[in-house]
Amino acid sequence: MIAIGFNAAISIRVSNELGAAHPRTAKFSVVVVVIFSIIVGTLLAILLVIFRHQYPAIFANSLEVQQAVYALTPLLALCLIINNIQPALSGVAIGAGWQAVIAYINIACYYIFGGIWIGMLIGTVVQTIILIMICVRTNWEKEASMAEERIKKWSGQKGIEEEK
Repeated sequence: MIAIGFNAAISIRVSNELGAAHPRTAKFSVVVVVIFSIIVGTLLAILLVIFRHQYPAIFANSLEVQQAVYALTPLLALCLIINNIQPALSGVAIGAGWQAVIAYINIACYYIFGGIWIGMLIGTVVQTIILIMICVRTNWEKEASMAEERIKKWSGQKGIEEEK
């Protein structure tokens, strides 16, 4: 749920900063949310690994099930880290107006690479790598200009200026 909060917050922050023609602030916000996502995911993973002998008993009485959960804990810890970063980056994409691109990335990552747990993890890792590459390569100045044009178009300002 923390990752969903990062998703919503960065989506709003990026869209507001681009709309206000502050591309450097938008880019800085992306860096901050990714770093915090990594920190939170890592801390949660560390807690999970530390309490790997205790937490399975909360969910199952069977010793066999508890041992299976214990054995899968490293994979779950890795999932926690990746699944904290990916939603934040998806929020960046939403805030920047890249929904169509994200739809294609989601389809490719989850239907080409997807599957049961390992496949889903690989799909999420691939999506995270693609989103990082997009964010790094983004011309934030251009994104701010495009956001300004969208604001003018949808607010009617463009029509008013043309009439003058």
